[in-house]
Amino acid sequence: MNAKTVKLMAGLIASLTLAAFVVGLAYSISTGAAGFWGGLPFWIITISVLIMVFYDFWDECINKNK
Repeated sequence: MNAKTVKLMAGLIASLTLAAFVVGLAYSISTGAAGFWGGLPFWIITISVLIMVFYDFWDECINKNK
């Protein structure tokens, strides 16, 4: 495998693992004692961070025009 393929696979696995962890954490906070409204700020932060993570993955691994 070439370096680009390894970088693409590693970035995708890492991004999906981080997304699964953070979404699971936000779900458990929202369904636990905090409730939906108590967990809403954490969901907003989670979605913002995941947008940044997947944008960085796209920019580094897929959209390499340099």
